[in-house]
Amino acid sequence: MHFKIDENLPIEITELLAKAGYDAKTVNDQQLQGSKDPILINICKSEKRVLVTLDTDFSDIRAYPPEEFSGIIVLRVKIQAKHHVIKVFQNIIPLINRESLVNHLWIVEETKVRIRGKDD
Repeated sequence: MHFKIDENLPIEITELLAKAGYDAKTVNDQQLQGSKDPILINICKSEKRVLVTLDTDFSDIRAYPPEEFSGIIVLRVKIQAKHHVIKVFQNIIPLINRESLVNHLWIVEETKVRIRGKDD
């Protein structure tokens, strides 16, 4: 599975995914910093990458229907301190192999993950 880590997340998220055996690139890797949301999500779509972001705009299923994308993970955390965001993300890595990401939106909070989208 391939991931694109938004510029609003710590680089350690990329490292966690790589350690778990996934291909992860950052927005910065491709000099996409500051790209408008529709441009970024369409690049993820063309590259078949799951977008991982703190940007809650991506949780709007009318603007970004999950079934059109390889997956979107929105971290909706109360504390955006680096160590806290990393810890919350670390907790969902085991779910990646168990739950579908393709054509799904995951909204990740400290104590739960809500999954929306169409199953195959």
